[in-house]
Amino acid sequence: MARKIAIIGSNSFSGSHLVDFFLKNTDREIIGISRSPEYPSLFLPYLYKKKRSPRFRFSQLNINTQLPEIIRLLDKEKPEIIVNFAAQGNVQYSWKNPTHWLMTNTVSIANLTFELKNKDYLKRYIQISTPEVYGRCRNRKENIRTYNPSTPYAVSKIAGDLFLITLFNKFSFPVCFVRSTNFYGPHQQLYRIIPRTIIYLKLGKKIPLHGGGAVRRDFINVSDAARGIDKVILKGEIGNVYHLSSGELIRIKDLVKLICRKMNFKFAASVEISNERTEQDPEYSLVSEARAELGWEPKVEFSKGIDATIEWIEDNWDEILKYPLEYVHQE
Repeated sequence: MARKIAIIGSNSFSGSHLVDFFLKNTDREIIGISRSPEYPSLFLPYLYKKKRSPRFRFSQLNINTQLPEIIRLLDKEKPEIIVNFAAQGNVQYSWKNPTHWLMTNTVSIANLTFELKNKDYLKRYIQISTPEVYGRCRNRKENIRTYNPSTPYAVSKIAGDLFLITLFNKFSFPVCFVRSTNFYGPHQQLYRIIPRTIIYLKLGKKIPLHGGGAVRRDFINVSDAARGIDKVILKGEIGNVYHLSSGELIRIKDLVKLICRKMNFKFAASVEISNERTEQDPEYSLVSEARAELGWEPKVEFSKGIDATIEWIEDNWDEILKYPLEYVHQE
């Protein structure tokens, strides 16, 4: 059993929830690394209405510009497990300056893992990938190595993944890949579809439905994803890809209708139809190997997960109003 885990990208929505999961459910020491200072506790579940745990240590380090410092820290701490969430992650904005995405998601991942390939202390490296690498391939049951990326973001992610596969083939680098459908839950970035819809309704703003909201997505509660990643750490086979999904697709239009109904707003009066975004794929339908191979199942029913997200926003409304509702890019 690993005693120490490093989480790169610990400020991220899913990374911070994994920190919280480990602090709640294990006695492991957690090393957090992110390029930004720790966010306010509103966005960090491991600090939200809690005291800081002495088992968590945070370092502000940038994977693009401070790799030597990151390696020195890891060599000092000697974590048996490294989970990497660090990535440029916004699909739409990856078209504006794709080199930023390629630098973080490909070049820096290659540099980091090439340095790590001979570290005796490292027993497992978990790369948080994305189903975007499959593009318009509808179902990835038959061949999880069939890729068809359709955005700079997806290209950058699969390029990083392919480099890791070569490290596995050449050096037996202990990598496992996790590709999850859309995370959601309390503490999420405000520009994401679920918190943004809730906030727009409360502000009386129209919710834009690109293409009428016809695209379909599979949403997985971030706490279920954290449990799934832990299962991959404990039971995953080195070199394998593991999908985490709820197995239920919902149209964005129906998602917004659900939230409107829960908040007592009329759907027709709360939305406006806009042109479809050409950069988004119509759906992601993942078959989750983690269910059979790792004994993992999602536990949070979608409607209840939405309720918890609404409650988080309601409870912190004055604080939430202090933050931008749109994506703010950092190079």
